[in-house]
Amino acid sequence: MPERDVISSHTEKIYEEYDRRTSKSQELYERARRFLPGGNTRTTIFWNPHPIYFSHGKGFNIYDLDGNTYLDFLGNYTSLIHGHAHPKILEAIRDSMERGTAVHLPTENEVRLAELMCNRFHSVKRIRFSNSGTEATMNALRVARAYRGKDKIMKAEGAYHGTHLWAEVSHHPDPRNIGPDDNPNSVAESGTPSSIAKDVIIYPFNNQEITERILREHKEELAAVIVEPVMRTMPPRDGFLDFLREVTSEHDILLVFDEVICARVSVGGAQERYGVAPDLTAFGKVFGGGLPFGAFGGREDVMEFSNPTRERSIDHGGTFNANPVTMAAGIVATEMLTSEAINRINALGDVQRKGMEKTLEEFNIAAQLTGIGSYMQMHFTDEDVKDFRSSARAKSSLNAPLYISLLNNGISAAPRIMTALSTPMSNTEIGTFIDAFRKSMERITPLIKQIAPNLTIG
Repeated sequence: MPERDVISSHTEKIYEEYDRRTSKSQELYERARRFLPGGNTRTTIFWNPHPIYFSHGKGFNIYDLDGNTYLDFLGNYTSLIHGHAHPKILEAIRDSMERGTAVHLPTENEVRLAELMCNRFHSVKRIRFSNSGTEATMNALRVARAYRGKDKIMKAEGAYHGTHLWAEVSHHPDPRNIGPDDNPNSVAESGTPSSIAKDVIIYPFNNQEITERILREHKEELAAVIVEPVMRTMPPRDGFLDFLREVTSEHDILLVFDEVICARVSVGGAQERYGVAPDLTAFGKVFGGGLPFGAFGGREDVMEFSNPTRERSIDHGGTFNANPVTMAAGIVATEMLTSEAINRINALGDVQRKGMEKTLEEFNIAAQLTGIGSYMQMHFTDEDVKDFRSSARAKSSLNAPLYISLLNNGISAAPRIMTALSTPMSNTEIGTFIDAFRKSMERITPLIKQIAPNLTIG
């Protein structure tokens, strides 16, 4: 029997329960399809048979149109680190909005948030604001090119740095096109010009030997090497970030950290945790207080290329850059994100991992949990997950049944089984998650044993 039919036969009741629980969401989805391609305007939050539609949220809870309550174990893809509708953030937003929602002038709050972020991140001497992590990495790379006078960049295979053209090379390439392990191809994603791929050199994350060879081959052409220190929940191997710092410094190539997500791991981000200072850093998510936010900053001499008083500077405009409402929310969110708060949710993340590992052992299922601190991802594979290729070999067809089952049990995560914690959470919420995870694994274990017997232990 084809795998699709096996999955369908095993999950029929799971999806029937989902449909019963979410009938109003299904009705709105059918309406959405009349006006939005696929009924959707944000690819990462689409799933079959239909998404749930949000009604409102408070703290760690979200509510859909059918009146179902979910523990939010994603926080808008890690950005809502203080949960939904935090009263202090709402107060700052209301106060700012009453004085105007947008303006063509700078504001004091822009300066205040810049001070806060530069003081947190010691490698950041100057900073500029944008509206998303995509804009942050895009502009960081523009500055790097201007500084170096070179066109090419290096990025890790499978790394996600947003949706601008240079980021959309080998983001999630077809395994049939990626080339050999020791010489990965630059694969333009759909809609990205193939000419762009020629200026993006691909290296394997966590493989120092191959990365060094590739970098040295292109050292005269490179403006920057960009890396997400914890790449899509995969931590760096010991010494890998230090190696990148050493070899880029040797050739005066800029090292760019994408800390849009992993800045949450400590008060000074992944660069503080791993003791490696980049030349430029891109930020997003947690520093916006739940509003659209991005920033890029770094060395003063490098950031000088975005200084408008300079004779030939990079144009960095944006109608909503440093929007006063976002700046107000960001100040409060950043001030609340103390070392104590971060350490507490990191510890909760450790409890969550141990609970999931115990559940997997109970059902004799092999799977890998990657991540650090308060965010993580589960991979249906018995292989060590350390880079794009090892993660791509996981049995991803099992994600959807587990994801829908978690929703049925009141847990909202990411369809790829990624979770992120928020500061309102406690051991109680972690316990609720583990209980839901156990019930969900119980439902899908017979399916796992049939289509992925290699994941059965014993």
